[in-house]
Amino acid sequence: MFMFQRLFEGSGVRFCILALGLAIAVSAGAARAEEAHAIAMHGKPAMPAGFTHMPYANPDAPKGGRLTWGILGTFDSLNPLIVKGLAVQQTRNYVVESLLARGQDEPFTLYGLLARTVETDDERSYVTFRLDPRARFSDGKPVLADDVLFSWELLRDHGRPNHRQYYAKVVKAEAPDSLTVRFDLTGANDRELPLILGLMPILPKHAVDVATFEETTLAAPVGSGPYRVTAVKPGASVTLTRNPDYWGRDLAINRGLYNFDEIRLDYFREANGQFEAFKRGLYDFRIEHEPLRWHDGYDFAAAKSGDVIRDTVTPGVPQPSEFLVFNTRRAIFADIRVRQALTLLFDFELVNRNYFFGLYARVAGYFAGSDLSAYGKPADARERELLKPFAARIPPDIMDGSYRLPVTDGSGRDRTTLRAALKLLSDAGYELDGTVLRNRATRAPFTFEMLVTTRDQERIALAFQRDLRRAGIEPTVRTVDPVQFDQRRLAFEFDMIQNRWDQSLSPGNEQFFYWGSAAADNPGTRNYMGARDPAIDAMIGALLEARDHTGFVSAVRALDRALIAGFYTIPLFNVSEQWIARWNRIERPKTTALSGYLPETWWSQPQAK
Repeated sequence: MFMFQRLFEGSGVRFCILALGLAIAVSAGAARAEEAHAIAMHGKPAMPAGFTHMPYANPDAPKGGRLTWGILGTFDSLNPLIVKGLAVQQTRNYVVESLLARGQDEPFTLYGLLARTVETDDERSYVTFRLDPRARFSDGKPVLADDVLFSWELLRDHGRPNHRQYYAKVVKAEAPDSLTVRFDLTGANDRELPLILGLMPILPKHAVDVATFEETTLAAPVGSGPYRVTAVKPGASVTLTRNPDYWGRDLAINRGLYNFDEIRLDYFREANGQFEAFKRGLYDFRIEHEPLRWHDGYDFAAAKSGDVIRDTVTPGVPQPSEFLVFNTRRAIFADIRVRQALTLLFDFELVNRNYFFGLYARVAGYFAGSDLSAYGKPADARERELLKPFAARIPPDIMDGSYRLPVTDGSGRDRTTLRAALKLLSDAGYELDGTVLRNRATRAPFTFEMLVTTRDQERIALAFQRDLRRAGIEPTVRTVDPVQFDQRRLAFEFDMIQNRWDQSLSPGNEQFFYWGSAAADNPGTRNYMGARDPAIDAMIGALLEARDHTGFVSAVRALDRALIAGFYTIPLFNVSEQWIARWNRIERPKTTALSGYLPETWWSQPQAK
């Protein structure tokens, strides 16, 4: 088009050819999108081209100092991109970068990072990334298209299950030149896939051994990010040091981020010891999850004097929700009536009053506190259309929004819920033999194991154990260390665990990873309950295909209804706030991102002279 324009410059033919070319493109529906600085899942990016910094970052934040994290657990690997081992997760963003970076004030928008621009069409049948020619790995070598293709192939064939699943959807990947990569997504029917590829971690082809990639390692990875791994004490600590030659320090997406010269990750095997270390100032901040501790545990001297500051942050994303998870791979939980009965027996009112000071609420479903939640809302026409093929699986009260979680009298002896639970258990083939609930056919007692790793989990499990004993059920509570807990959870070697799935305002492909049928028998995924439901699979597919926000919301709510109807978990509580305690040597921006707290935006208070 531009060649013809130059040939006929100054003539009347120019207008005719331009008009003809435009008409052909429009009639064919093949108009290509222009290269852009960002891409949004729905709508347009909030930040325009040429923006200077993100609103949740302080562009004038001073550089220097150290941030020390206190992390519960341990590690045996620095590679978070494989199933094997317990990895240091912080290396993913602080050391290894992606083509694009999240805008934390939007549901799902990505801005240029390693890739200066992104291009896709309306159908999202392809995506092209053009790399920033300044991008360098920490060893000084440039980030090239070959590194992107190498990373895609490596993670598709040897990465975590979610990466293998996502990247296998690509029909073809090619590099037209050394700084350009094009992914052909024909037939994927996945509008999120260009963004998923934008978040792909980029590894250096010259510094990764494919043959040993899936093995755990404590060797410092070569990345393009703002930090390098400079010290490792196996199982105890990792030190990240800011790279003074970091190529992307002046990018708008990074301005005001990554302000500490050093980040040290200290690991603790036990929660009480971790808290005591914070009180002594051995690490700089903690995200508090226990209401009892938040309510009356911060009465030590440093907190009273103001040396320790407590912040309450209310993010704009779905509320984190805790659940007791049934492993439906176990025969004892295969019958939905059993799962419904045990849901009735959990006395939330008693637990919330005695353990949580009434600070928690309780919502069924997996998108609590957001417009995406179906709980208490009647299904709209689009939801009913989507769920019509699966109508037999979704009870009417879940469809019309009238379903509610059971509410007890808070006494720990509610007879109404007990009678309803025993009726369901009887229908499922169990009966009381004195004070013991037994399988009517085998006479085996109803018993199972609740696996826990923290004091908070243990308290809830013991409370539930008391509730279950009223129905003749005798569960055991087994406490293990965080390492064993993670290993057994990832391998699905448990009867029941407590778990939390954090959701965003733009759920997408990860939902297959959480509860898709293909993930049910794939260790390392987060389908801990073992859900295998065509309705769930279809609703995840529908949300990925949604073109507008209204259709997307309907698809997510339909997914929520399918999950609620399966009774795969017992909802425990929803957390509407983030509780953060920090020593006053650490400062944070006044503006909070939609996603909540962001340690990468914090900085060290300058030392008084």
